[in-house]
Amino acid sequence: MSTNTQRKQETDSIDVERKLEQLTLREKAGQLAGTYVGTMDETRTTDDVVELVRDYGLGFATPFGYGASPIRDPIEAAETVNRIQRVAVEETDHGIPLIVPVDAIHGNAYLQQATIFPHNAGLSATRSRDLVSKMGELTATEVAVTGGKVTYGPTCDVALDPRWGRTFESFGESAYLCGELAAAKVSGVSEASEDVAAMAKHFPAYGDPSRGEDAAPVDKSLSSIRRDFLRAFEPVIDAGVDGVMPSYNSINGIPSHASQHFLRDVLRDELEFDGYVASDWNGVNMLHQHHGVASGPRESIKRATEAGVDVHSLGEGEHVEHVVSLVESGEIDEALVDESVRRILTLKDELGLFGDPYVDVDRVETSLGCEEHQQVSLEAARQSMTLLRNEDETLPFSPEVDEVLVTGPNADELSHQVGGWSLKPDEGLEGETVLDGVASVVSDDTTVTYEPGSGIREPVDIEAAATAASDADAAVVVLGENWYIHEFGPQDVTGSTGEFPKRSTLSLPSAQRELLEAIMDTGTPVALVMISGRPLAVPWAAENVPAIVQAYYPGSAGGLAVAETVFGQVNPSGSLPVSVPRSTGHLPVRHNYLPGPAPIGDDEQEPSYDPLWEFGHGLSYTEFEYRSFEVDTTTVSNGDTVTVDVTLANTGDRSGATAVHIFVSHPVSSVVTPVKQLVGFDRIELAPGEERTTSLEVDAKQFGVVKPDGTSVLEPGSVELSCGEMTRTLEIE
Repeated sequence: MSTNTQRKQETDSIDVERKLEQLTLREKAGQLAGTYVGTMDETRTTDDVVELVRDYGLGFATPFGYGASPIRDPIEAAETVNRIQRVAVEETDHGIPLIVPVDAIHGNAYLQQATIFPHNAGLSATRSRDLVSKMGELTATEVAVTGGKVTYGPTCDVALDPRWGRTFESFGESAYLCGELAAAKVSGVSEASEDVAAMAKHFPAYGDPSRGEDAAPVDKSLSSIRRDFLRAFEPVIDAGVDGVMPSYNSINGIPSHASQHFLRDVLRDELEFDGYVASDWNGVNMLHQHHGVASGPRESIKRATEAGVDVHSLGEGEHVEHVVSLVESGEIDEALVDESVRRILTLKDELGLFGDPYVDVDRVETSLGCEEHQQVSLEAARQSMTLLRNEDETLPFSPEVDEVLVTGPNADELSHQVGGWSLKPDEGLEGETVLDGVASVVSDDTTVTYEPGSGIREPVDIEAAATAASDADAAVVVLGENWYIHEFGPQDVTGSTGEFPKRSTLSLPSAQRELLEAIMDTGTPVALVMISGRPLAVPWAAENVPAIVQAYYPGSAGGLAVAETVFGQVNPSGSLPVSVPRSTGHLPVRHNYLPGPAPIGDDEQEPSYDPLWEFGHGLSYTEFEYRSFEVDTTTVSNGDTVTVDVTLANTGDRSGATAVHIFVSHPVSSVVTPVKQLVGFDRIELAPGEERTTSLEVDAKQFGVVKPDGTSVLEPGSVELSCGEMTRTLEIE
């Protein structure tokens, strides 16, 4: 393992092989099972977890840091970890400490006071590896200070179906973009002052489920799986990620948790991953409960173990008993168990747990959600703001306006703003809503009026909002989606299953559309702000609303970032990580689609790619102009790197930043290839009148053609690189 764990063996290191030899089969099996505090199918209290650790010597426990845990107070979280660790160290025969994994998707966000960063879709819009790396570092720091030792992330899923309820967790629709930013996050975790392991998920292909339904099967060709999904995991493994989590779904009929092909042949042998594999929570039991590929828990554990799953995250004592039985009956080789335990003991050693597994509770108050972390979160939200439309330079609004209306279901609801995998409403969320932000950035003489106008699904006195808009000089309408996870649940937060948001539609509910149309009818200048986890189809707004900002789920500081953008203190610089479709019926819509013929003529077919806004789109309050696009060679072969120099000028009158994208296409190849694929990107900041050249290194392997059997071949011939409207041709030797 080669992330932050490398530096931790300087003191209190153990002899892993000797420790392994001391363990009985039952004790080894215990190291491969985990438990939780909270209510899943069954309720587990801290007392229950203490008993499970004492009785079975479990290797993992999650007392906090996920949605079903009752622990939201960070001091309680740290004290609970210390209590459970003390039992593991002092009341089991070998004193092996626990690993505490945490669902820290965008910060240690299930605890009060923690910094809640923008979700990955928003981070991706920044196109900043450095900023994403900083997010990883600060997340690790806040996880560790409360006792966490593994962060469930980065997410490497490539979001190819925007109906999917986990789109906002993804870095986008490009495998290259996802891989680069996920690797940056892993690097950030490795740079944290605290000792935390990173876990990449969800291997190997999760982001294009059938029907857009979370955890539904992915039935794809081997070439698609290699080209569109696995490429996102390769940079993360190269960056030294400590763990990998399989996906819940099946891939071409085989559940990921039971796939020897993907978990052993591909992950271990081909990609040379040497860390540990942990089940996605109940993923092992899903083999018999949902997939129907096992007759019961015992067979599910057998299949998962043979496939290469090291840790059954919710296995508890049942997993221990079944593993012992399976080995003693000769159904699985004890050597498989030893391999897994060796990985876990090594990780615990590298994390420094054998030296000091306890948390300094006094540090929680000063470290969690500190000002430095909040400022970085705010800057991330600022850089993520994506200006989709700005007709007649409607934005920025003047902060000196006499009166501004702020309206919409997401204008003053912090839980909607932070999104899922974080504190739920009424659980002690702290932050700044869009309404708060507007009030703080406009002048003291400006009247800020607030009318909700609508909930997520139901109107709330639209007439009052329209009347207020008529009296105002500007209106900020904040629409979109609410807090949710997975398949738009749970119901105690989001309401009945089948109501918006749901996978069958990407359109705004009628209540939100009616509110927007009523505000537009007043003639008051309008800025529409979309706070949502998915790219919602808003064709009416795209035609009629002069200014539209995509804010994603911008985190607890995001309300201020939105207001600063709308009123001109921040120049928007975000670029879309996914294409925005015109409607659900237009799906799939992705920039890197595979082309096909038009049998009766191009003019007889609608375009294959015709989004409302394309991948990479994002406007600014200034103007940029490409001046040149050069490559350092005209021929490439295996192992080469091409240096691409792009010169860009800011021809406007204010400072700004923008993304540079490099795409490749194959005019001729042995198999059908995407019309273009992203192979390089950078973020450039320029002062007014400034011109600068940025150099990007493109590995020739990015030009490979993926064959039907999944192999990638650098085929002789030409490839075309493009940046904006400029192109360069390279010859492959």
